[in-house]
Amino acid sequence: MNMHEKIAVVTGGAGFIGSHLAATLLMEGFVVRVVDNLLGGKREHVPKGAVFFEKDINDTASLTEIMTGASFVFHLAALPRVQYSIEYPVESTRVNVDGTVSVLKAAHDAGVKRVIYSASSAAYGDQDTMPLTEDMQASPKSPYGLQKYIGELYCRLWSETYGLPTVSLRYFNVYGPGASAEGAYALVIAKFLEQRALGKSMTITGDGTQTRDFTHVRDVVRANILAAHSQKVGKGEIINIGSGQNVSVARVAELIGGPVEHSAPRLEPHDTLADNTRARTLLGWEPSVLLEDGIAELKKIFSL
Repeated sequence: MNMHEKIAVVTGGAGFIGSHLAATLLMEGFVVRVVDNLLGGKREHVPKGAVFFEKDINDTASLTEIMTGASFVFHLAALPRVQYSIEYPVESTRVNVDGTVSVLKAAHDAGVKRVIYSASSAAYGDQDTMPLTEDMQASPKSPYGLQKYIGELYCRLWSETYGLPTVSLRYFNVYGPGASAEGAYALVIAKFLEQRALGKSMTITGDGTQTRDFTHVRDVVRANILAAHSQKVGKGEIINIGSGQNVSVARVAELIGGPVEHSAPRLEPHDTLADNTRARTLLGWEPSVLLEDGIAELKKIFSL
């Protein structure tokens, strides 16, 4: 292996966001090593050209070996299901908290230059004011939200105590091609598209007035790459990655088009809306995909 090769490790690279990121890194000339235990990810999602390791992120020794020589580690591996975390708090903590500590330890031991951690807007829980800014007190409402928040704290600790450069990106409702219709990323968009493709009505929980800040996966990928290179981060900063606009679930159904039915409301924040000033300032990032365009592209994929 020549000395000039740029190597990146993507944990969770067989998942929705991780596979998009791995593909983009390959296009940018990186040697990409994907680590995934295929619990949530699928082998066929790993892009051609990436080196695939079917490993558990709690296997710290294997991770250290895989990370040796890498400049960047993008840590996306998680059990990203709110409902699952409520039912299985022990198992989800093992992956989302212990797994993150294992990734940080391995990255430090392997001499990695920076860890870019996929955090979640679930850390905010329900807040009285919008938009959500990074300096608000975290108030997670599920084990998943708490686990992802603890991961941010560990990243900052690893920067302060061990000198490992880290940065945490809090994603807001990521959608796009390949998004699963199950899990926490079962965003309503993927769900609605699947229902329409099967000729069913779209199921709106509650009255549909609840809003979400939908962020396209391509914008999330770009944020990760900017976070790897930015000179302004590396001390465990927390950065919102959201479009800065929120849209009601009823409006999403309207954009997709077709019959709707309503089901009982569920326990969830009524609104999410990111303040993305920090992403603009520290990363030079701004959203580029309009929701209307993102949904139009998905409708083509689903032949709707």
